[in-house]
Amino acid sequence: MTVHRIGFLLWPGTRPLTPALAEEALQLATHLQPQARYEWSFLHAEAPPEGGWCPPGGSWEGRLGDFDKLLLLADTPTVGVSPPLAAALRQLGREGCQLGGLSAGVYPLARLGLLDGYRAAVHWRWQEDFAERFPRVVATGHLFDWDRDRLTACGGLAILDLLLAVLAQDYGSELACAVSEELVVERIREGGERQRVPLQNRLGSSHPKLTQAVLLMEANIEEPLTTDEIAQHVCVSRRQLERIFKQYLNRVPSQYYLELRLNKARQLLLQTGKSIIQIGLSCGFSSGPHFSSAYRGFFGVTPREDRNQRRAGGRFEPTPPVEP
Repeated sequence: MTVHRIGFLLWPGTRPLTPALAEEALQLATHLQPQARYEWSFLHAEAPPEGGWCPPGGSWEGRLGDFDKLLLLADTPTVGVSPPLAAALRQLGREGCQLGGLSAGVYPLARLGLLDGYRAAVHWRWQEDFAERFPRVVATGHLFDWDRDRLTACGGLAILDLLLAVLAQDYGSELACAVSEELVVERIREGGERQRVPLQNRLGSSHPKLTQAVLLMEANIEEPLTTDEIAQHVCVSRRQLERIFKQYLNRVPSQYYLELRLNKARQLLLQTGKSIIQIGLSCGFSSGPHFSSAYRGFFGVTPREDRNQRRAGGRFEPTPPVEP
């Protein structure tokens, strides 16, 4: 019986929550499905500082060849790689080991050229910095990316999402669902989903009235407000509101609102079993043909075609989302 061996290579300063959650997920998998065989180890990329939290495990030296997957984990992006470790990681890459970067763990992989030509999920806070430093890496705003033999997750609970995808790949989606239920995870998120960037960061140095207007839109998806109603709620004229949206978002309020509703509809379409009619109505479209026409105009496919393509491609194979 195949044993899946996973190594977690931790840099100093890594907080204990992520390793604990990863270990809990793997322990639950082996408990819930006896034929699921996992072995995992936590290793130190550098000698841990005295007095700080230190996971069980030891030095990486002489250990990296033990694993099918080696996942690098760091919580800050300013991580260097010692020459001996760099040589060992490059050797693993040549040998076809699946390498991954969790949270700021994408930085050491990118420094060594081990993400060149790959998609990599990068936390929204670091995306500009990462893209500038490593132009050969396709930095995404996804929760996680599994691109051939590279696995990356933006951090936080997205690391659990990636591990659930690993369980599904190894032993089927039923095991991933069972583990998520034990952990009281609301739903299994797919890698191609966008990170939930705080509104202020999404809108840049935005106008406070713009922030208020967008929050109103997000709170009224099923029964959309008119532009005049939104303007009245945020205490500006319709013309002022349109100028603000054009200046900061390069679109009029009605266009932004429509795109917001369509992105919400696509999320429901690909992640729930609701009928297309139900989804259209819940996102503020008055009829099936109206919903289908707007959806096709924005995404290039009808809702039914989009859902069928995703089902044919498999649950955990992400489709690149359309930018809002």
